[in-house]
Amino acid sequence: MKLRNFYWLLVGLIIFTSCRKDSLKGRPTPGDDLKDSAVAIARDIYLWNDQIPSDFDAQQYNSPVEIMEAIRQFSNEPGFPDPVDHYSFAMDQDEWDNLSNGIISDFGLNAFFFTDSDLRVRMVEEASPAGKAGIKRGWKFVKVAGSSDINTNNSDFLVEKIYESGSTAFTFQKPDGSSVDITLNSETYQEHPVILDSVYSAGGKKAGYLVFNSFLGDTNQVLSELTGVFNRFVNENVTDVIVDLRYNGGGYVSLSEALANFLIKPSAGSNIMMTQQYNENYSDLNDVTMFHKRGSLNVSNVYFIVSENTASASELLINNLKPFMNVKLVGPEATYGKPVGFFPIPLGQWYLFPVSFRSTNGQNAGNYFDGIAVDNQVDDGLDKDWGDISEKSLASVLKHISTGSFAAVAPRSGLNSTLESAKKVSNNKLNKNFIGSVVR
Repeated sequence: MKLRNFYWLLVGLIIFTSCRKDSLKGRPTPGDDLKDSAVAIARDIYLWNDQIPSDFDAQQYNSPVEIMEAIRQFSNEPGFPDPVDHYSFAMDQDEWDNLSNGIISDFGLNAFFFTDSDLRVRMVEEASPAGKAGIKRGWKFVKVAGSSDINTNNSDFLVEKIYESGSTAFTFQKPDGSSVDITLNSETYQEHPVILDSVYSAGGKKAGYLVFNSFLGDTNQVLSELTGVFNRFVNENVTDVIVDLRYNGGGYVSLSEALANFLIKPSAGSNIMMTQQYNENYSDLNDVTMFHKRGSLNVSNVYFIVSENTASASELLINNLKPFMNVKLVGPEATYGKPVGFFPIPLGQWYLFPVSFRSTNGQNAGNYFDGIAVDNQVDDGLDKDWGDISEKSLASVLKHISTGSFAAVAPRSGLNSTLESAKKVSNNKLNKNFIGSVVR
């Protein structure tokens, strides 16, 4: 199975990076039976451990993978009718080691239906085969593996050829109407979180724009790049910042904290950023993180472009800034909804990831299991490349910076509810193979 196929299990992970996780004093010593040991660990560290029934039988499941998925049902929260845990999982350690370091083997290409018969390139990894071939966001798929049957009814074939094949021939239509034939071969490459940074003029103001795709990778390198981006924003007298997290599934808490410290205004730089809370077994690990301002950027307004793929460390960033800045969200729907986190617990050949803590901001606000709502609902402009000021989401934000109101964006015409439903089902299949982020 290609590593990318594990993405949907991993979307939006928040991992506690402090060495204190190594001091889990009560964690049971694994016994001879991995299944029973997996449940024993969950009974100890799981955030909702007191909800796991005493007669829960580990032996009815095939492996720790199924056990971690089974305990999700024991995660009831006040105000939510259904269990809130959609995240706990287990993974083979070797597979996790590759994914957690952002080492991917595929084409580096992500597709999404713009309409029921219009499949677009949504994302390209810079160092991937697709990136090296010059493929850009917004290009239209004309043929896939020789087939021009590109519609929502054929999504299984498209998933196979785009994400699961070692080599596939494509024909793309560029924005200028020309076509190009490109054959891609799967290769191993390193993901690169910083996709684009730019500065725009908007009604006498300066808007700094950052497309940030994940909170993982070489943290020193990412921090160096972010330092350069925010130094540029300062040098160009940026008054408002736009952070595009629409496909950012999460990553290292440390990078989320760093980005928050770049963005926070100096006057709020000594307040509580967030609190992490464990179950009663580990209350001594409960932790308060303070803001520590990085750089000299001084803005009050920050806009986030989001989608249902904006998860975990991305949501953490947004939630942590809300008490102290004027935060606006723009995108097609609310964010994913993951105000909790975990870290890898070794067990035999596996790593277990039972949800272990929740996070709240400086006003003790969290529990956004239904996602964080947008302030302005705008389609994802899949027909435009990154940074195109006519792309719907970016255009809407620039309009707000310039005039104080969001751009009125008419919905795409010609799509009835049946077609929209079919498109959503197909995009869900494509989305489970989405180029996302994972963390360790």
